[in-house]
Amino acid sequence: MSSNIMHFSGYSPATTSPAVPVVGAEPPDGAKNPSLLALGDRVRRLRARRGMTRKALAVAAGVSERHLANLEYGIGNASFLVLQQVSVALQCSLAELIGDVSTASPEWLLLRELLTSCDETMLRRVRIAVSDLLGKGGASGVGPRSHRLALIGLRGAGKSTLGQRLADDLGFAFVELSREIEKFAGCSIAEIQSLYGQSAYRRYERRALEEAIQIHPEAVIATPGGMVSDAATFNLLLAHCTTLWLQADPQDHMQRVTAQGDLRPMAASKEAMEDLRQILAGRAAFYSQADFRLDTSAAPLEPTFQALRTMVREALQLPA
Repeated sequence: MSSNIMHFSGYSPATTSPAVPVVGAEPPDGAKNPSLLALGDRVRRLRARRGMTRKALAVAAGVSERHLANLEYGIGNASFLVLQQVSVALQCSLAELIGDVSTASPEWLLLRELLTSCDETMLRRVRIAVSDLLGKGGASGVGPRSHRLALIGLRGAGKSTLGQRLADDLGFAFVELSREIEKFAGCSIAEIQSLYGQSAYRRYERRALEEAIQIHPEAVIATPGGMVSDAATFNLLLAHCTTLWLQADPQDHMQRVTAQGDLRPMAASKEAMEDLRQILAGRAAFYSQADFRLDTSAAPLEPTFQALRTMVREALQLPA
C-alpha cells in the first residue's frame, strides 16, 4: 500500500467533527476493528499466494517487519479507516476512492456490478466466454484439447519427475520453464529476483511461456509454482494449454524439496512448514482452475505415473 494511504496527511483527531467518532480508536473490550482485520487477512493471503515470508515482504516493501506484523494482525495505521470514512461519505467503494482499475470507466463499473453476485462457476463461464470473444484461444474447451500439457502446482509436487516421464511416453518435447527463464536472463532465478526484482522475473516468465507456446504444438511444460500469481500469464497458460494440477501433502512437498537441497522460499523462515501451508492455501483456488488434477501423495511413483499417463491419454484421445 502506498505511503500516502498508510500515512494520510492532514488528519488530526482534534479536528474531527463531534458527530463522527474518532477513527482508529480501539473498540471497547479490546476488540479489533473488523475492517483492519479484513485488510490484514488480504495482506496475508496475497503474501502466501506469492510465496513470500513476512520478512521477505517487509524488505521488499521497505517497512519494518514489526509494522507488517501489526498490519497483518489488524493493528494497522488509522489512515486506512480515514479513507474508509471518506468513501462512505462519498457513497462509493473504497476501491473506487483509491483508483482500482475496475472503477476506471463507466463500462468497468457496469461490468463489475453485473459480476458482483456471480458464484465461482458463473465467473469461470464468463471468463471463458470473454477469452473466446477476445480471441485469446483455447479457453472454451470446445473441440480437441491442446496437446500442450502444462503441469502446475507447488515445488515438490512432481512436475519435473513426472513431466519428463510423461513427455518421453508421449513423444512430446519436455519444457521446464524455470530453466528457460534462466536462459533468457543469463543467470539463475535467485539472481534475477535479487538483482532485478520480482517484476523482472515475471516478465522473463511470461516471455518463456510465450516462446514455449509458439514453438511447441506438442509438449509437456513444467511451470514454476508461483506462475498462478500473475493473472495475465496464468490466463495465457489456461488459454493455450491443457492444464493438470499435481497436488501433494504439505509433508511430501517439504520432504521432496529438502531432498533436492532447495528450500526456497522457506529458507529464511523458522516456521517453514507453516509458511508452506499458507502458500498452498493462498494458491489452491488458482491451481484448482486446472482442467485435471492428480494427487501425487496417494501412491508411490510408478502407480502415480500410470494414473497420470492414463488420464492424459484419455483426455487427448490417444491410444493407451
